[in-house]
Amino acid sequence: MNDFWLYAQTGFEHIVDRKGIDHILFVAALCMRYQWTDWKKLLVLVTAFTIGHSLTLALSVFELVNYSVAWIEFLIPLTIVLTALSNLWVKKFNFNSRFPLIYWLALFFGLVHGLGFSNYLKSLLGKDQMVLPRLMAFNLGLEVGQLAIIGCLLFLSIIFVGILKMNRREWLLWISGGIFALALQMTIERYPL
Repeated sequence: MNDFWLYAQTGFEHIVDRKGIDHILFVAALCMRYQWTDWKKLLVLVTAFTIGHSLTLALSVFELVNYSVAWIEFLIPLTIVLTALSNLWVKKFNFNSRFPLIYWLALFFGLVHGLGFSNYLKSLLGKDQMVLPRLMAFNLGLEVGQLAIIGCLLFLSIIFVGILKMNRREWLLWISGGIFALALQMTIERYPL
């Protein structure tokens, strides 16, 4: 059982520390359009991302998919750039569509991010029989980390949009612009050719 919590803690730390900045930026770009009152939509969005990255994380750890690490490291910040850009088209904040495009982007981009996590996890796991419980624990830690990031974002949104009365669209564009700039720099730096 201690092993389980060790891997859960490792997953949590992997997403919330400096090394996980690309994942923090992605979750931020993905969730910035929502407020606390949109918690159900946020839950579906994060679940779509979780399904995507859990699938490729497992497939990669069990060596059912092979890929170029350099290309995945390039594609991860590219997903952040595209997600931040998608926020430019948010003009109204009444999200009525049952399955908006952002859900599908979260699922698809989650597949890419799962491959990014898998390199790190494969180096930790080794080749013993306890891979599945450790994989589940690591993934649980990642999810708790994502929820912590989302909680911080919602708290900041309450302060800036709710209390300080910043225009919601300006808030979204301001944060998305900063995320876009950082992610574009990472994309250029990681171009594999």
